[in-house]
Amino acid sequence: MSPPFDPALHRRHANRWFDDFKLGERSVLPSRTMTDALFLAFQSASGDNHPVHYDVEYCRRRGMPHMLAHGYQILIQTAAGAGDFPFMVEDSLIGFLDQSSRFLLPVYSGDTLYPALEITGLTPTRTTGVIGITSTVHNQASKLVMEGTQRYLVRRKPAG
Repeated sequence: MSPPFDPALHRRHANRWFDDFKLGERSVLPSRTMTDALFLAFQSASGDNHPVHYDVEYCRRRGMPHMLAHGYQILIQTAAGAGDFPFMVEDSLIGFLDQSSRFLLPVYSGDTLYPALEITGLTPTRTTGVIGITSTVHNQASKLVMEGTQRYLVRRKPAG
């Protein structure tokens, strides 16, 4: 007979603490093709009403092959919640501290993006630590279209 169900134990991963992470750990996030529907959804959510993001003929008159993705539309592909990280730190995560991004190449409707996260910094303090993550997004032609950083404050493993 199995033990009674406990919702607190219904987890994807055992909790990890700051000290459990290692430099170089890499997390591949789901790939996604930037469809016209995703462009429309992003425009609706962001309120950005520049025609470069929703009017394909406007873009073609300016020499672009299709609608141009907004930088934030690319950035959100690196949301840690699309991968396993937030499920690993359910009990130890204190907060998302900051992020920065550089947009290197244009992304158009129809492009497929391949985001990934890699732990590149571990800065311990007495009871917490900062996990630094490098975020990258490549396109279907293997070109790096965005790179950035994210930092999270995570508790260290309790003594005992």
